[in-house]
Amino acid sequence: MQHLSIDGQHFYNMVVNASNKLEEKKEYVNSLNVFPVPDGDTGTNMSMTFKSAVNEIQSLNGEAIGKIAKVLAKGALMGARGNSGVIFSQILRGISKGLEGKTEVTAKEFAESIMEGSKSAYKAVMRPTEGTILTVIRAAGEAAVKSTETDITKLMEEVCSHSEATLAKTPEMLPVLKQAKVVDAGGAGLLVIFKGMLEVLKNDIKSVEIINETAKENNASAPKSLSTEDIKYGYCTEFFILSEKVNIDKFKGELEPLGDSMIVVGGEGLVKVHIHTNDPGVVLSKAISLGELSKIKIDNMREQHRHILEDDYKEENKEIEVEENLQNKEYGFVSVSLGEGIKNIFEDLGIDVVIEGGQTMNPSTEDILNAINEIKADNIFILPNNKNIIMAATQAAELTEKNVYVIPTKTIPQGITAVTSFNADTTVENNIEAMNASIENVASGSITYAVRDTEIDDKVIKEGNIIGLREGKIEEIGNDKFEVCKNLIEKMVNEDSELITIFYGEDCDKAQVETFINELEDKYSDIDIQYYEGNQPLYYFIFSVE
Repeated sequence: MQHLSIDGQHFYNMVVNASNKLEEKKEYVNSLNVFPVPDGDTGTNMSMTFKSAVNEIQSLNGEAIGKIAKVLAKGALMGARGNSGVIFSQILRGISKGLEGKTEVTAKEFAESIMEGSKSAYKAVMRPTEGTILTVIRAAGEAAVKSTETDITKLMEEVCSHSEATLAKTPEMLPVLKQAKVVDAGGAGLLVIFKGMLEVLKNDIKSVEIINETAKENNASAPKSLSTEDIKYGYCTEFFILSEKVNIDKFKGELEPLGDSMIVVGGEGLVKVHIHTNDPGVVLSKAISLGELSKIKIDNMREQHRHILEDDYKEENKEIEVEENLQNKEYGFVSVSLGEGIKNIFEDLGIDVVIEGGQTMNPSTEDILNAINEIKADNIFILPNNKNIIMAATQAAELTEKNVYVIPTKTIPQGITAVTSFNADTTVENNIEAMNASIENVASGSITYAVRDTEIDDKVIKEGNIIGLREGKIEEIGNDKFEVCKNLIEKMVNEDSELITIFYGEDCDKAQVETFINELEDKYSDIDIQYYEGNQPLYYFIFSVE
């Protein structure tokens, strides 16, 4: 159907339908990932990012297109997971910039917003790689602005056509794609999104419901030993302020006497507020004087306590009153890890907040931001411990007014080495230099299994093969995890090696591990060998050679 212009209703249906389509096809997008390891896959990360975005606009159906685009972009920014999710959030941010302040747009204006999406995505990546989602969004933007179509339906047909043609060429741009006989996964996900948007225009779909996977119950609760009288502030109050003029520091000062667990973050026209208070009305009254309020949510925590019990209440609400009286310490740490054993090691090393995540589940920007806001420290270091989390960590650091520094650790051993090289008696600058230098001296390896057939670096890999990775590159393939681990360690040890540290996963038998360690100690009698129960899923061994 012809559309000479689109308004907020059209745009709402377009993005919701696109999100639903990506959710339906995320496993197809995942299957295009070249690396066969069980990691945070592109389709899953992009879909979760998009779901976070569309969930934020549920109450805005029918609003101006500029307003919907702005809130959509903010939702994506906070919900971004993995590198693909962060890049996609920047695409939506650029589109939002192109639609800013508009009630409805013409084909030319919508085309320009797509180009803005491309520009924003490229700016977000320090060293852009062609043959990826970046190439596809640039092709989409260029096709859009060159088009002479006045019908937005036909414009989107051209965008989809050019995007699809460019996606087909990505194997010629990246040899690793050509060898694996796949197109770029991120670009494929973006094409699914564009086609989902086109479908609404073409079929003149009037209404689209947001499809969410069944989420786990997350009931706030308390153990039986805690009485309702122990809850000092009874109402968990959350909302957004839509305003360009909020003085964050001044507003924090006004809210501070009214409660605890306060978080006030944001900028660029959207401020997120969370506070536990006994008088939500006063909080909202102060906020409404600053701008329009959105997504207001007030929970009676005492009532929840009386009806719902959960074991993790203490973890989420531990001694808030005591914490309020503490002065900020000089340094704090956030680390990402998966596995109870590895988490315990990080906590023993002084990490303040350990975010559960890494392989299979990359934490979102908001997860990392929430961890930052839990810590009362003047300077906070983040250890992502996974290359696919660094961009989200960097984005979270940019969204807070705290002094936050991302140490670009790509593995668990790098993270542990970084924190052990930290010196609380020296400056931030010296610590950044020391931690960055320390991770350069760590050789990291891991043993897992292949989740799909593929061909990479002239190696033919079958689903179920045991694979050994050195610095993220596949070096060993076999059928026995101990044999593959032994062979990889042999490749990594050299005459300067002094220490081998091994973390074994939840799928390893402790007795077999001990036998394996004895074999290594016999073979490398002049090297110290340490091993720990990491309890990490999916990865049989994570280890380092130093």
